[in-house]
Amino acid sequence: MNTNKINILGLNINRLNKGQILDKINEFLKSREAHYIVTPNPEIILRALDDEELFYIINQANLSIPDGIGIKFASFFLGEKINRVTGSDLTLDILKLAENKSLKVAILNLQDGLSSNEEIYKCVKNKYSKINLEIFNEKEGNYTMTHISKFKPDILFVATGFPYQEKFIFKNYKKIPNLKLAIGVGGSFDFITKKIKRAPKIMRVLGLEWLWRLSRQPKRIKRIFRAVIVFPYKFIIWRFFMPFFYRPNVVCLLYREIEGKYNIFLVERGDEENHWQLPQGGRDGESLLKAGGRELIEEIGSDKFKFVVIIKNIHKYKFNKKIGKYKTNRHLGYKGQKQGLFIAKFLGKDEDIKINFYDHRAWKWINWVDLDKIVHPHRQEAMKKAKKYFEKEIINKRI
Repeated sequence: MNTNKINILGLNINRLNKGQILDKINEFLKSREAHYIVTPNPEIILRALDDEELFYIINQANLSIPDGIGIKFASFFLGEKINRVTGSDLTLDILKLAENKSLKVAILNLQDGLSSNEEIYKCVKNKYSKINLEIFNEKEGNYTMTHISKFKPDILFVATGFPYQEKFIFKNYKKIPNLKLAIGVGGSFDFITKKIKRAPKIMRVLGLEWLWRLSRQPKRIKRIFRAVIVFPYKFIIWRFFMPFFYRPNVVCLLYREIEGKYNIFLVERGDEENHWQLPQGGRDGESLLKAGGRELIEEIGSDKFKFVVIIKNIHKYKFNKKIGKYKTNRHLGYKGQKQGLFIAKFLGKDEDIKINFYDHRAWKWINWVDLDKIVHPHRQEAMKKAKKYFEKEIINKRI
């Protein structure tokens, strides 16, 4: 177990104090490799629960720093202590490091944002006069990446708001020559330019910035409601109620027939090498039929299949948290899973299949008789049952 991390709603959050965080950042800046930092708050965590790509990106970050009093309270109910470090404060610390180390800094600013490039440049230079700084606007196509790459920054701040900044960083940070560190900072530079006034220090210490922001920007009420009401509700359900229930799950058995031979589609989990399984996912309140069709489209990137049959309640099991990396799964809060089977026939070509990088690393077709032998040992009991249903409903009926 990594004692430097805590898991909240399936997301791994670092438990480092500010000094330890800055030590890590110094290590990153001395490295020859690129790193990225995320600063999840309750809003970002809620978004990640509905956005698999963002969820994956947060859990792959080199540092995940809690920025939100709600996360601190959540850690208390997990019996852990977590240190809150705001993205705005961390931005100032990194700028100071960049000036002291004579590092090149790039800022990707939101097009038509509150603070213009000129305003950010002037305010940052007034505070850190020796810093080597360039600011770029968010634009379509490869324009932005070409110019940032030409500048070759050591540090990249992306201030375009979540989840866009996190996705931009993840897709591009390894492509930028010389980059050591990338971080999404939202509206942090608006505080530096004083376009937005920070809450008084006492309110920050007490974790009442949300109340300050609501008083200054009433239009933020929906966002604040999610952070202050929805997040605690979701956490309480996850922490205190979900462990008593099985998660409704759909397993998607996709097959094809070529010259009388039947093959079944398998995927390899992105977070664990050689962990092969059938595509599957939560039903999220949907019927088995609807969830199966949706999940299969998401998993293979194609709708070129024909539904054949569904079978309810083929398997139920408890989660074994010691197997693989299930501790980072969004559904970990449940006691286990109860699975139904969605069988469909593939009508497309192999080139139509486009798996998600954040779910799987590879895919393949196998002979149907080998299904329970090739999948991960954790899956074999369920696959023996799935194979029997496949033989009964497809092979024997020659569908």
